Amino acid sequence: MSEGRTRVVVVGGGFAGYNAARALRRALPRSADVEIVLVNRTDYFLYLPLLPEVAAAVIDPRRVTVSIPATLRGVRLALGDVTAIDPDRNRVEYTDPEGGTHTLGYDRLILAAGSVTRLLPVPGVVEHAHGFRGVAEALYLRDHVIRQVELAAASDDPAERDARCTFVVVGAGYTGTEVAAQGPLLTEALRRRHPVLADQRMRWMLLDLAPKVLPELDPRLSRTAARVLRDRHVKVLTGTSVAEAMPDGVRLTSGETVAARTLVWCVGVRPDPLVSGTGLETQKGRLVVDTTLAVPGHPRMFAAGDAAAVPDVTRPGEVTAMTAQHASRQGTLAGRNVAASLGHGTTRGYEHHDLGFVVDLGGLQAAANPLGIPLSGFAAKVVTRGYHLISMPGNRVRTAVDWLLDAVLGRQSVQLGLIRSDAVPLDTTAPGSTGYPSERTGQGDGPTA
Repeated sequence: MSEGRTRVVVVGGGFAGYNAARALRRALPRSADVEIVLVNRTDYFLYLPLLPEVAAAVIDPRRVTVSIPATLRGVRLALGDVTAIDPDRNRVEYTDPEGGTHTLGYDRLILAAGSVTRLLPVPGVVEHAHGFRGVAEALYLRDHVIRQVELAAASDDPAERDARCTFVVVGAGYTGTEVAAQGPLLTEALRRRHPVLADQRMRWMLLDLAPKVLPELDPRLSRTAARVLRDRHVKVLTGTSVAEAMPDGVRLTSGETVAARTLVWCVGVRPDPLVSGTGLETQKGRLVVDTTLAVPGHPRMFAAGDAAAVPDVTRPGEVTAMTAQHASRQGTLAGRNVAASLGHGTTRGYEHHDLGFVVDLGGLQAAANPLGIPLSGFAAKVVTRGYHLISMPGNRVRTAVDWLLDAVLGRQSVQLGLIRSDAVPLDTTAPGSTGYPSERTGQGDGPTA
């Protein structure tokens, strides 16, 4: 329990946490003596859906990072990683970037810790694959792809060239499909800049045990994505995954061995382990809450986004999916309901019907079904980019300018060498980790309209 001013602590600065802090600040009158503290590993909100464009050298990485102090005025940022939550004593413990430990008492808590990379027990994956959940990983992948093409151009060994020009993506969900769709556009641009590679095949592969790409989305989106991937000569292997990862390639569950130097792991996410560490009731790793996002038996505690098992009243008996659409709206409701619990406003339950998905496939291609209306090609592209600009809490003009420059001038293809491979290990507890314990983003796999 905090002393003096009422203190509301928000854990996580992703879609749920960021929107919760913003909604709470707006719901409180100026006269309210309430301190809002947002605990987050970074000083920015990460707009995760545009990371594939960072990796493909379409937009600057700064475009997907929106400053929390600059855009959440009236919210105090506590820079650090939450290590423990004690719901009985109403306090949060966290570690700052320099290793200092801190304790925050709270009068209200919004847990929006988000999710981490889901890892399957596949030999060699931890050592040789890289995830795709943060800016560091996107920058590393961009540099890595450029480096492989440049090393291939410098080699006289056809086998080495083929291996360096083969890129394996595991997971045909939203992120994996976008990475595999954007990748060939980058490598084709790189190939044209190296005459010695004029006849070299740039081979992209997308693997998933599911029977089709984007298996959980509208079949029309899946068909559109599959067509674009096919047109870009991406080899899609459904019902297939990696049985073993090695330094110089992968062995597939089909028995085939593929020589490659690139393995991108996009198999999905699971709730942050911080949730189970609270000792409270969970459902598949997500904190059980009621429709108002309050934790039963703990009236001071709320949860939203990937960390919360929110009842889906539109589908009785089920919980909401781990998507940015739900996280954003749940975060907003959590902020308003916390304000209501402090005497400012009315408590409401969460009810949201799916408004559709948007998938940017690079170039002029996209797939979208806003309000259930299936779109593909340029029309879908316009809807997709418009949705992203509306959804981003900042950097809209800069992002639009980057898109324009990419369309007119083409993409820049230099490797900056800022991120080493050992700085972005595949880690189930630290999405986008750069050596610091954890980055709690609070964002599921992909945006929805």
